[in-house]
Amino acid sequence: MKKAFLTLPLILLLSQLCCGIKWLALTQAPSSMHINKTQHCKLLPGLVSSQAQLCRSNLELMQTIIQAAREVKKVCQKTFLDMRWNCSTIDSPKYLPDLERGTREAAFVYALSAAAISHTIARACTSGDLKLCSCGPIPGEIPEPGYRWGGCADNLHYGLMVGSKFSDSPMKMKKKSGSHANKLMHLHNSEVGRQALRDALVMKCKCHGVSGSCSIRTCWRGLQDLKEVAMDLKIKYLSATKVVHRPMGTRKQLVPKDIDVRPVRENELVYLQSSPDFCSKNDKLGSFGTTDRQCNKTSAGSDSCDLMCCGRGYNPYSEQLVERCHCKYHWCCYVTCKKCERTVERYVCK
Repeated sequence: MKKAFLTLPLILLLSQLCCGIKWLALTQAPSSMHINKTQHCKLLPGLVSSQAQLCRSNLELMQTIIQAAREVKKVCQKTFLDMRWNCSTIDSPKYLPDLERGTREAAFVYALSAAAISHTIARACTSGDLKLCSCGPIPGEIPEPGYRWGGCADNLHYGLMVGSKFSDSPMKMKKKSGSHANKLMHLHNSEVGRQALRDALVMKCKCHGVSGSCSIRTCWRGLQDLKEVAMDLKIKYLSATKVVHRPMGTRKQLVPKDIDVRPVRENELVYLQSSPDFCSKNDKLGSFGTTDRQCNKTSAGSDSCDLMCCGRGYNPYSEQLVERCHCKYHWCCYVTCKKCERTVERYVCK
């Protein structure tokens, strides 16, 4: 096995990423890599010393954490596909200030990252991918008539316990770079992400009975998909509160900048610095700009050509799509379809 797999772009990424989300660089780990020896932990990018120690003592856990890093990237970019900032900086070492400067974008990424790692671990317990844990506990309350507890619940308690230990450890280190205000912000937003995950634990049921009568339902507590949690966090992102680091009693705390008569709420995302408009490419601010981004000519939302293109205008182009059509069901039991072509008009920002 190779002794290292860090490429130059990845080394740049690790040198610039803010301490708390360095572990997202695990998306760069080869999919073929199996972590079954303690020395493998040295080869994993982005881990601070406490995370490396957790790796050495829980080797089996690291494949799940790598999966969580990949989920953060995928879900974040899909959630913000319709906005100027589209989370593309998560895996681009050149554009990082949007995640370093205490912006609302950083707030979202920290919240989603904290939720994703606990979500992935909780589900890995359920699926049997982790031998360290098993199904979640059976709820203590008595179910309604016709319902019974059973199945295998997602082990959210274990996911939160281990996930928070891993994701929060960089912000709790006594040394290393990063202002105290930023660390407080990141810890707060990470907890907001975990609370959103707690809210996503819902009752799921399976029917039993003659001819599908559903006379009895076996139920368990299961997590909604991470994309649902991300959408909840996106709403919090859009209404995030700007804060300042100010003395409150015997210590400094984060308080709302414009309405400092109240403390920060536990369920709101907070940020320290305003974001750029992300209209133009700007290396210093971590903005790709929106040139060549696709826009929706008929939309009135954030993906509209007017908003996405920042008033610069847009260019149309045509695209040929091949789709299944004229499908027929044949007894028994298969479907045949023809292939049809149609032309669609797309638009990209100037």
